[in-house]
Amino acid sequence: MATNAVDETEATKATTDEKAVDTTESDEVHQTEVPAAADDAQTKEESPSGIGQGAAAVVSAALGVVSLTGSWVGTVAAARQNLVGQLETAQNAGVAQQIQAVYGDAWQTTALWGGLFALIALVVGVVTLARPAFGTPGRIQAPWIKSVAWAGVALGVIGLLLAVLKYTGILLGLPSAS
Repeated sequence: MATNAVDETEATKATTDEKAVDTTESDEVHQTEVPAAADDAQTKEESPSGIGQGAAAVVSAALGVVSLTGSWVGTVAAARQNLVGQLETAQNAGVAQQIQAVYGDAWQTTALWGGLFALIALVVGVVTLARPAFGTPGRIQAPWIKSVAWAGVALGVIGLLLAVLKYTGILLGLPSAS
């Protein structure tokens, strides 16, 4: 019986050693596959994906929309200018002077902020469209990025034009006091 116990122990050790060998062999197979996957990962990291250009195009279009619809910053700045106009205008000032101080300056402040957002939208859109010329040769910009960037440029131009027209009083100027 003692020999049977020794034989069983030796058989168990042999089976354990074979499993260890099998595990080692499978580890070696995985080790040869891992560098190939690492090479693929390095290749993917080296080639630009266009995510930054897509984000810039969307930002350009969003800023163009903000320039047309107004922004919180422009609203707060106009309200502040309105308050300053009320405080600085004397009670005995003429009607035209009061209208300009209270409403005209606030209107021009809103136009300035709209023009600033339009200008930023225009610059970001143009830079996004020009980026492939300075990037990797042969790399083509995705069509949707071009479309959204052109939309940002167009909205920026329209917003800038409207801001200039509002500021100068050509578009929706102040009423006359006469």
